[in-house]
Amino acid sequence: MKQHLNTLFVTTEGAYLAKDGEAVAVRVEKQVRMRLPLHNLDGLVCFGRVGYSPQLLAACAQAGITVSLLDTNGRFRAAVVGFTPGNVLLRRRQYRVADDPALAKSIATNMVVAKITNSRSVLQRGARDSHDAGARERLEAAAARLAWFVDSARQASSADQLRGVEGEAAGTYFAVFNDLIVANQEAFAFRTRNRRPPTDPANALLSFLYSMLAHDVRSACEAAGLDAAVGFLHCDRPGRPSLALDLMEEFRPFLADRLALSLINRRQVGPGGFVVTESGAVNMDERTRKEVIVAYQKRKQDEIQHPFVGERMTVGLLAHIQARLLARHLRGDIDAYPAFVWR
Repeated sequence: MKQHLNTLFVTTEGAYLAKDGEAVAVRVEKQVRMRLPLHNLDGLVCFGRVGYSPQLLAACAQAGITVSLLDTNGRFRAAVVGFTPGNVLLRRRQYRVADDPALAKSIATNMVVAKITNSRSVLQRGARDSHDAGARERLEAAAARLAWFVDSARQASSADQLRGVEGEAAGTYFAVFNDLIVANQEAFAFRTRNRRPPTDPANALLSFLYSMLAHDVRSACEAAGLDAAVGFLHCDRPGRPSLALDLMEEFRPFLADRLALSLINRRQVGPGGFVVTESGAVNMDERTRKEVIVAYQKRKQDEIQHPFVGERMTVGLLAHIQARLLARHLRGDIDAYPAFVWR
């Protein structure tokens, strides 16, 4: 089991990261603001205009620390990774399964079913906690509709049909997402899921959290010896970590969506922390980004009992466990991939 290590998020514009002995030093205006040992890091995520030394990148690559480069909105730009010591036999098996429509669909089906089931759980909990009769009725109806989509996903005859079911289920889920928002309802009104760029605060918050989740899942795939670019649900595309996006689907509702709702409903983020640009895109200011990052890291330290493994672990370990379960399935150690279902 992989030890749960921390991820360093750097959001300050103009910061510079350098190797200082066996540590990374974060400098702002030539002053060292933070110094962390490399052995305490699992990942390094840079937002916006952040510089770094070649010596630091080499040290991170050698230590197996993934460096992810994102824009100020959290959109992925590039990643720096070192040599992957994954078992070549595992990767060859992954490629063969990805090229086999029936085998790939079997894995993708479990992922989609888990995503829809977890989305349904979010709506059911929201309905139980709602004090608005109308909202509660809409959430319950959408949850019932998602139960039907679970069956549809299991019965899908092709990968394209499975993707269609997943898309319709996501539409049903996000159609009532606004009913889960109970604080600052006008400022955080959610009408539809939009991105690249997000055009309202709620979508900006979701996109930012999805970007951080993508970094963690991609690192988990690499650490398990898998090729993060070759997936079973998402089609291959140059520069896209398709497998990481596959595994992300299970965690979007449970981790990112619930955290976004918690931050809004507990008023940990407010409308004043979002700025509308001339193009209509909505960005978070630096203070809000830091608030979200702290909440995300804190959430990853919460404990949960894994439904398949049966052991208690931190939420931050879940992606690593799922990547290893997928690797075990590809090797033939277990009959099917046990996707993560929140209970």
